[in-house]
Amino acid sequence: MPKSPNQKLKLLYLMRILLQRTDEAHPMTVAEMISALDAYGISAERKSIYADLEALRLFGVDIVQTKSKTTGYYVCSRDFELPELKLLVDSVQSSKFITEKKTFSLIKKIENLASVYDAQLLQRQVYVRGRVKSMNESVYYNVDEISAAINADRAIQFKYFEYTVNKQHRFRKNGAIYQVSPFALIWDDENYYMLGWDAAAEMFKHYRVDKMSNIENTKSARLGKDAFDKLNMSSYSDHVFGMFTGDEQVVKLRFAAHLVGAVIDRFGKDIMIIPQGEEHFTVSLKLAVSPQFYGWVFGFGNEVEILSPASVRAEMQQRLLQVAGKYQKQTDEKEKQCPLG
Repeated sequence: MPKSPNQKLKLLYLMRILLQRTDEAHPMTVAEMISALDAYGISAERKSIYADLEALRLFGVDIVQTKSKTTGYYVCSRDFELPELKLLVDSVQSSKFITEKKTFSLIKKIENLASVYDAQLLQRQVYVRGRVKSMNESVYYNVDEISAAINADRAIQFKYFEYTVNKQHRFRKNGAIYQVSPFALIWDDENYYMLGWDAAAEMFKHYRVDKMSNIENTKSARLGKDAFDKLNMSSYSDHVFGMFTGDEQVVKLRFAAHLVGAVIDRFGKDIMIIPQGEEHFTVSLKLAVSPQFYGWVFGFGNEVEILSPASVRAEMQQRLLQVAGKYQKQTDEKEKQCPLG
């Protein structure tokens, strides 16, 4: 009987079968292995299977023999444990910058790292449809292009777009080419940002990676290295809100005591917290004072107060008055249209 073309691949197919179809709860007998190999057109004898199992053990596959009513074999330890795979699946499905199509593709690949039985447990973790996801599939390739430029110490050029009310792309600066020296990729507020040095403005700027288009490496060396060396990247995103830059100032704030967890979550445990009685505490932080900073403060309502500097406190007051004025104006107009009594 002529041998199957797959016969030389017997050991590889056996490893695939064990990785895909066995775990501690689902051992496989030698007879079942022979049957599974036969489905690939590969003939095997019991004696050769024992030799193959030993070869796979020597190769590093953790194959364990179990004895009950029958003798079975299964792969015990793998590169990733099931809780680790669940963590990867959760990370992928919760990432807004990953499109729905790519989400399912990545999760399918993650499932291949487990047995078919554990893969079913991972599928129960998938709740993607209907979530807000990126509409730009090219973000993965943008990240790759930017990383390559950073490693090659080269500036990049690209176009930058925003969305119109009609949900269409509109390039900023009438489609002009941006030339920037990339230094870091930052994950913030469920989005990827590129931190790059704008030589013309002589400052660092942030760019949403999913809004960058036509990225190309240039032959120009990166500029702004000295400025980047002065940045403390480990704490950089702590004082920049939503990747919007502003004038850096030391701001003193007073919080209600129960908000200490929220402050530590945002700025880390290294900040100095000064209790003020049992009801409040103060912190002094070096922050980029931007519209997003004021929005963050406003989110805590009357349980936080900007104490200094006076200019930041006054700006907060002005913004609150502007917002209140807009709602007051609408209320006054309604009362004129529908007077009481």
